[in-house]
Amino acid sequence: MIDREKASVIFRILDQTYPSAGEAPRHKVAPFQSVIITILSAQTTDRSVDEVSGPLFERFPTPEALSNAPVSEVEALIHKTGFYHVKAKRIIDASSVIVREFGGTVPDSMEELLRIPGVGRKTANIVLYHAFGKTEGVAVDTHVLRLSQMIGFSDRNDAAIVEQDLMNAYPKGQWGRITDLLISHGRHICIAHRPKCPDCVINRYCRYYRDVFLEKERHT
Repeated sequence: MIDREKASVIFRILDQTYPSAGEAPRHKVAPFQSVIITILSAQTTDRSVDEVSGPLFERFPTPEALSNAPVSEVEALIHKTGFYHVKAKRIIDASSVIVREFGGTVPDSMEELLRIPGVGRKTANIVLYHAFGKTEGVAVDTHVLRLSQMIGFSDRNDAAIVEQDLMNAYPKGQWGRITDLLISHGRHICIAHRPKCPDCVINRYCRYYRDVFLEKERHT
């Protein structure tokens, strides 16, 4: 496990390397759109989500509109994101709960967000941080989970435990930002199955670089 001093150094380096992390247009939307976009983003690319979200919200701009949308039409609009049958049902159900239980307004608390279908802690943390400016935890997506294990923040494969390990490594004021930084690093350098270890700005602090990459180099 990485101690807080080393975690702080990693944060500072990544923060300097990715100053625009988390500033994509998808993070600067209304809370309702943030919920739907985050649900759609599961197991797909940002590009796919960006391509479908515009037409989706143009056709169904409010929770009320989306809650009454024909499933087949929503599926056609979000087809490109994959798993569109499941996602269409989830975003319609989520919209229905937002209307029925919260009067059409997305709640701004973790407890209430978790009552919305398709919203787990990852989605709730993203919505709270980017849509409401609130920090309740660390959003652990596939990038954050993978990098946490590789760098050495956590030894576990459970998102809830990894979140706790990251929360222990960083002060609360950095929880939202570390998510965005790790995601950016995972997209640009620490790529799944082909990490660019020699180009990594934090390789000297990385467990994978030390224990796996350098070991391979020694035996080639």
